[in-house]
Amino acid sequence: MTRPGTNREIRRATPDDINATSNLIATAFHELDVSAWLVPDPSQRTRVLANNFRIFVEHALTHGAIDVIDDSSGNLTAAAVWFPEQDGHTAPPDDYDARLQDACGPATDRFHTLDQNFADTHPDAFPHHYLAFLATEPNEQGQGHGSALLRHHHSHLDHHDTPAFLHASCARARDLYLRHGYQCRGDAFRLPGGPPMWPMWREPTSRSKP
Repeated sequence: MTRPGTNREIRRATPDDINATSNLIATAFHELDVSAWLVPDPSQRTRVLANNFRIFVEHALTHGAIDVIDDSSGNLTAAAVWFPEQDGHTAPPDDYDARLQDACGPATDRFHTLDQNFADTHPDAFPHHYLAFLATEPNEQGQGHGSALLRHHHSHLDHHDTPAFLHASCARARDLYLRHGYQCRGDAFRLPGGPPMWPMWREPTSRSKP
């Protein structure tokens, strides 16, 4: 189905999309301050990020939902990775610690620090859906694909009276989410010696505003 802001179809990802989705997110996130904090060496950054994101993309295929947009040649151009949180945080991927070490090598401790900050700022209000990743291929950014993916999933959340939560990794992303009905949930947290990140919450439009 198509949504305003893009003339391309939004579809649900399949196992055949695992590599392309992981690489897309890594490429889109390469220049973020948080990515540079996680993997300071730019020559290693995309590879390490893709290895890390693959763990969660695989997990989302069975425990969440991944919506994607393809370009006119059938190449993946944008993706949103969601996890439903019912009565507690989504169970981590199987063998997560070992897989994280294999994926991230010397950067593993920093990924653990990020994970802990995410856990510490994750709300205990259930149910809600957690947006783990929203990414657009750099050459396609600014074309409305991210907004289209948000509207697509928000329509489902609004129909089921379900809130959403995310961590915005930069001010530009924070401002995008503010335009889509999210509000900052408390102050931004800052990684040790690193950039700020903003926990953000969206009430479904079916609920009255306070």
